[in-house]
Amino acid sequence: MSHRILFVCLGNICRSPSAEGVLRAKADGLGVRLEIDSAGTGDWHVGEPPYGSMQAAAKARGYDLSPLRARQVTAQDFYDFDLIIAMDESNLSNLSRIQPAGARATVALFTDYAAHTGADHVPDPYYTRDFDGCLDLVEHCADGLLAELG
Repeated sequence: MSHRILFVCLGNICRSPSAEGVLRAKADGLGVRLEIDSAGTGDWHVGEPPYGSMQAAAKARGYDLSPLRARQVTAQDFYDFDLIIAMDESNLSNLSRIQPAGARATVALFTDYAAHTGADHVPDPYYTRDFDGCLDLVEHCADGLLAELG
């Protein structure tokens, strides 16, 4: 069974592309078939690669984010994906506002899959400058998501 998952943050240059890259690598390593993408609620970075410092931190852990390009989430995404995962409450709220009535996607917070961490959101490393801390949490969340998908 395939699952279609979309990760969403604000600009789609740090958190959501990292989640996409981490989950893709972990799923591939386990032989789990997933279709994964990422997007931002804002349109400031459409067409741009992930932020350089985020790419460098990810690359140091073996995740290649270089092929990814930012895009903005669309209403169609709620029909195309099974699960849309927000990085924080603000993005979750923005997604709820644009979700069409009757759309099939389930919307959730990424940290819901790593309750053991005590985190209620994935902090934005663009502002915190903690790219490794972001990746630590993303890895925990990805592991929890994969466990739930079984």
